[in-house]
Amino acid sequence: MNTATVHEIKRALEDMEATQIRALCLRLAKFKKDNKELLTYLLFEAHDEEAFITSSKRENAEAFTSIPNVNVYYLKKSVRRILRSLNKLIKYSGQPVTELELRIDFCKQVLAHQIPLNKSVVLRNLYDQQVKKIKSVLAKLDEDLQYDYRAALEMIDKK
Repeated sequence: MNTATVHEIKRALEDMEATQIRALCLRLAKFKKDNKELLTYLLFEAHDEEAFITSSKRENAEAFTSIPNVNVYYLKKSVRRILRSLNKLIKYSGQPVTELELRIDFCKQVLAHQIPLNKSVVLRNLYDQQVKKIKSVLAKLDEDLQYDYRAALEMIDKK
């Protein structure tokens, strides 16, 4: 089966009625949890980005409090799981300000929960990669927004 291009899908959707499109969306939501999460974001959360950021930060904080502090292996595993979830939320939003807010919050949570970055090369690289992504997104924003986020970046970049 050859997959259609986005352009072909767009053309086909333009020719369909609203009820058919609704049925397709519901069927798509049944197949994968990711599809259902994306539809949930688009339908219920995309109109209020601030509330989405706040709830995502709250979920992130709860996830960090549930990390087992037994050994470095479980720490790495838990931090990666949190980061996977965070990346998914960032992808749903697609807005650079949301990405900045969530990545900065992730780094702050890592520092606040005293994740031992120096005990594991993987954890250190993971943290450094987030800082690098923050810097690259920050460079693409307006100067006013850059100024607002510079202080937060300097705080997490020193560690």
